[in-house]
Amino acid sequence: MRTRGWQGDLPQDADEARARILTAATRCVERYGLAKTRLVDVASEAGVTRQTVYRYFSSVDEMLTAVAAAGAVDFLDRMAAALGQVRTAEDAVTETIIYCLCVLPDEPALGVMLRAGETEFFTREATSSGAVALGAEMLRRLPVDWAAEGYDAAALDGLAEVVMRVWLSFQQYPNHPPRTPDELRAFLRTWVVPRR
Repeated sequence: MRTRGWQGDLPQDADEARARILTAATRCVERYGLAKTRLVDVASEAGVTRQTVYRYFSSVDEMLTAVAAAGAVDFLDRMAAALGQVRTAEDAVTETIIYCLCVLPDEPALGVMLRAGETEFFTREATSSGAVALGAEMLRRLPVDWAAEGYDAAALDGLAEVVMRVWLSFQQYPNHPPRTPDELRAFLRTWVVPRR
C-alpha cells in the first residue's frame, strides 16, 4: 500500500481499498446519477488518484456493475423477507416482478440506474448471465419447493431470465395510466406466469 492518499487513512488490505472505492462510487452515483458519474469524481470522493481506482477496477462500467451488485445483496435479503408468504412458482414470478417494480426505483444503488435517460447501461447488465444468475438466486431465496413445482437448476435459470426480461419491459415501458399492484397481479397471472 502507498503511504499517501485515502484521506490519510490507509486501508488495511486490497479488499478494504476496493470496498472504499465502491462506497465512494455509490455516493457519486446517488449525487450525480449514473450517466454523469466519472472516474475522477469517484477518485476524489475516495481521496485517491484515478490510477488507484484503475488498480482495483479496469473500467468505469466494471466499477458501476460492482456498485449495483453490492446493492443487490441487501435488496435480495429484504425482498426475501417481504415475500416470505410466497409458496408457489406462480406467486414467486408474480410477486417478484411486482416487488421489483415497486421497490427498485427507490433503491440507493440500484434504483438510480433505472431512472429515465440512464437505462442503457443497466439494461445491458439486467439481461447478462450474471444478472440471470442473480435472478435465479432471488427466486431460490423464496420459500418455494422448486423441485416439487417441477423446476431443476436449468429450469430455474430459464424462469429467472423470463422474470428479468418481463420486469425490465414493465420498468422501461410502464402503462398509462399506471396499473395498480392488484391490476398488474391479475395481468401477470393471466398472461405471463408459466404453468407447469
